[in-house]
Order: sequence, then C-alpha cells, then structure tokens
Amino acid sequence: MRQDRVHSKVFFYTTSPLACPYLEGKVERRIVTELTGMDSNNLHNALSKSGFRRSHFMAYAPVCPNCSACIPVRIPVKQFSFSKSWRRLENRFSTLVTQECQPLASQEQFLLFESYQKGRHHDGDMAAMDFFDYRSMVEETPVDTTVVEFRDDGKLVSALLMDRLDDGLSAVYSFFDGDKKYQGLGNAMVLWSIRRALELNLPYVYLGYLIKDCRKMSYKARYSPLEGCVEGLWSPIES
Repeated sequence: MRQDRVHSKVFFYTTSPLACPYLEGKVERRIVTELTGMDSNNLHNALSKSGFRRSHFMAYAPVCPNCSACIPVRIPVKQFSFSKSWRRLENRFSTLVTQECQPLASQEQFLLFESYQKGRHHDGDMAAMDFFDYRSMVEETPVDTTVVEFRDDGKLVSALLMDRLDDGLSAVYSFFDGDKKYQGLGNAMVLWSIRRALELNLPYVYLGYLIKDCRKMSYKARYSPLEGCVEGLWSPIES
C-alpha cells in the first residue's frame, strides 16, 4: 500500500488576495487545506511532493495572479556536492552539540527567535510574534515534527523546526544567533539536514520556496544539484 494514499475527503480553499511579502507590487494568494485526522501524515507527504508547504496544521501553495516566482525546491541528497567551501563551513561549526527534540516551545528558543526576527526581519509579520504565537508555530503540528537545537558550550545558538516525510526532511523554519561569530550558521543547518537525511536513507531535503528576485529567499539557489517543482513535476533547475 502506498504510504501517501489519502482516504478521507480533503477540502481546499483559496485565501483573499494580499500584498506579497516578498516582491514589491505583487499580490499573494494561496490554496490551503487542513492537515487533520488519522491521514494527516499521508496527506502531508502527498502534498509536499506536489510543492505544498506546512504552517501549523495547514498546508498551502501559492496560486498568485500573474506571478509564478515561488518555486518549491528540494535537494537530492545523494547527488549533493559537498564542495571545499561547504566542508570548511561544516568544520567551523563542528563543535556545536546537536539535539533533536520534541516539538515543545521553550522560553530559551523564543528569546533566540525574537532576537533573530528583530535583527534580520524586523519589517516582517513574524517580528511581532509573542511567546504564545511562537509556541503555536512549534506545537500546532499534526505530523512528525522535531525541533533541532544547536548549542555552543551549552548556549542555544540556532534551532530548526523540521518535519519528517516518507521521502525526506522538510525544513519548516530556522533561526540563529546574530553574533558575527555565527555567520554562516543558517547554511550549516542546511548541510546538517543533508547529512541527517543521508543517515536516515531519505532521498530529499525540502527547502520551501525559492524566489530568485528576493534576497531573503534566493539563497537556496546555492545548493547544487537542486530540483524545482513546476506544475506538480520535479526537475533539475540551474543553481
């Protein structure tokens, strides 16, 4: 029996048009469904393979009018090239202690999250989140989710909210210490995810949406090889 088969009825709806948070002058609209019931994991697997992403107990994909800039991307981990520069970055952070935790929010995580938002995304909606909003983001999950913590001499310096799919790991959200000492740690967390997927014999790491004309979302093009999903079909895309 296929693991991604969905037995219950699934209802989709579209959101109202809003200003795009990534591209000036563009309009954002999403198709959304709830991940609920016994088939949540199966539905999540199936939708992820079609380019959907998860937020809380919802799965969504962009259906923006007159725009197709958002491309769902994933890394085929067995073909990923660990270049000399990537290995140097791994070595820089090799002393960090990593722990995969249950999806339970802590005050320590929130303080790091809050500092990250104020330092890098102060003009975004997430900068206004309080602890209860953060806890909702972490704990309102109907699927197999972990919080990966990275510590430097006991101090929490980064965290990754990560879903496990039947064919890979999906990076839901990550944040890290803004100190210059930890520059590059965001990339290091992606490299850690690739290594972890290889250990688990999972073929992909899902990175969310690549938007080439948005600085905050274009970094994903650094990883090679990379696959993009267009009209439900995955194929290699140029880095």
